[in-house]
Amino acid sequence: MPKIPKNLSDKDMFQDYVEEETLEDRFLAAEKAADKKRREAAKTEPPAELARAGFTPELTDKLGRALLELRMMLANEGIRDYQFKIRREGRTIVLEAAEKKK
Repeated sequence: MPKIPKNLSDKDMFQDYVEEETLEDRFLAAEKAADKKRREAAKTEPPAELARAGFTPELTDKLGRALLELRMMLANEGIRDYQFKIRREGRTIVLEAAEKKK
């Protein structure tokens, strides 16, 4: 058995010590990576066409959600073949989903 050196600093005592990675450390690292990926995805810019129109990523997200709700409502009503009509009324822009005529 080797002799234990005396009067060493904490740094010197732990000089060659390597801590084993625990399951908790792995979960924390995976959680941090997922959080970083989520934050980077949230920072993505809208497509150039929407950015030129003044749409921020938040507005693009809201618009996408509203369009998805509209499409789900039309699907529930059994309307599968439709087209969008856009018109401006003063300061308001109206997007209307109309059934295609056969």
